[in-house]
Amino acid sequence: MYSGTVTWAEVDLDAIASNVQECIHYTGENVQVFAVVKANAYGHGALPVARAALRAGARRLAVHRALEGVELRRGGIQAPILIMGYTPAQGADVLARNRLTPALTTLECASAYAAAARRAGWLMPIHIKVDTGMSRFGITPDQVTAFARQVGELPGIQIEGLFTHFATADWRDQRHVLEQLTAFRLVAQDLQAAGIHPVLLHTANSAAIMRLPQAHFNAVRLGVAMYGMLPSEECPPVFKLRPALTLKSLVTRVDTIPPHHGISYGRTYITQKPTRIALVPVGYGDGYHRLLSNRGSVLVHGQRAPILGRVCMDQFVVDISHISEAQIEDEVVLLGEQGTDAIRAEELARLAETINYEITTALLPRVIRIYREHGKLIESSGLSLAHGGVEQVQRTDHRTSDN
Repeated sequence: MYSGTVTWAEVDLDAIASNVQECIHYTGENVQVFAVVKANAYGHGALPVARAALRAGARRLAVHRALEGVELRRGGIQAPILIMGYTPAQGADVLARNRLTPALTTLECASAYAAAARRAGWLMPIHIKVDTGMSRFGITPDQVTAFARQVGELPGIQIEGLFTHFATADWRDQRHVLEQLTAFRLVAQDLQAAGIHPVLLHTANSAAIMRLPQAHFNAVRLGVAMYGMLPSEECPPVFKLRPALTLKSLVTRVDTIPPHHGISYGRTYITQKPTRIALVPVGYGDGYHRLLSNRGSVLVHGQRAPILGRVCMDQFVVDISHISEAQIEDEVVLLGEQGTDAIRAEELARLAETINYEITTALLPRVIRIYREHGKLIESSGLSLAHGGVEQVQRTDHRTSDN
């Protein structure tokens, strides 16, 4: 238990660092790594993850929205931060004041960004986003050279990067991603011929880092793999990944339910025999998927305890009939390792009919994040480490260390 809370996530910053270093070793020192920390670092906590990634050798950070970049700056981050999504012209001063690097797709925004940069006395680097086949954010390849020429005439901004995003890099069938890569190469060649030379070319997300070395160019964007998760079931890792997040809770009730009793809302599970149950205080109000009702399981004393009935907003019930030693306030692992077993994000994603990205990103703020580095608790989100918080965590860890 951590400072009175019964549910928390432990984030292993050594795992984050290891995954970054494995990527650097694979791509080579000449390829800069963007550590992608958007959406609160996929639910892991943007600021601690960003710091760990930069210490491990990542050269830059990437987020989706300007506000995410502002929060990193307020946390003391000085590294370049790319805003990969759209920032309206009205946000130009926010970009300039916080020294953020925007993705650029319109001349209106280019003019606004340039004016704000001049007011701030700063030469703003921008990255042009090319839509090579994702049909989402960006400008089409046939527009890029003319657009870049016009942007290049604006004092206050400079074209630092050119990038695109792959739609199917995580598929076994690589035909579409290779078409996108070819389109991007042609755009880059056209810019070179026009005398426009972006410093950074980047196309590779985690899947492409692993599957398409020819897409590395001189920068890559390390996202889901930085957190130790697979880009997809079709994309086995080519370097070692260490999952970084463990979701934990405590047993808050133990009881034996007689036969023919319903459990939870809708009575979707009816006991057939006397059933020893445990209550776990986690639910969709924490970001734990309701689709795991009657499907998922948790780890108690290193053994699987199946979920019985529906996952509620704040709690659900599991079967511990086969775990005789289970008792109130025992540690429960919902995601991560306990004993010799492990529940991975990929497993939960299959059961919840989603992707592993959503499993961790869905975790809401009331799930306290606890950060560990070099085996030590270093900081947390949401609660102060004062007043016994650290000691409480250490006591619980010691009590459950044999599980």
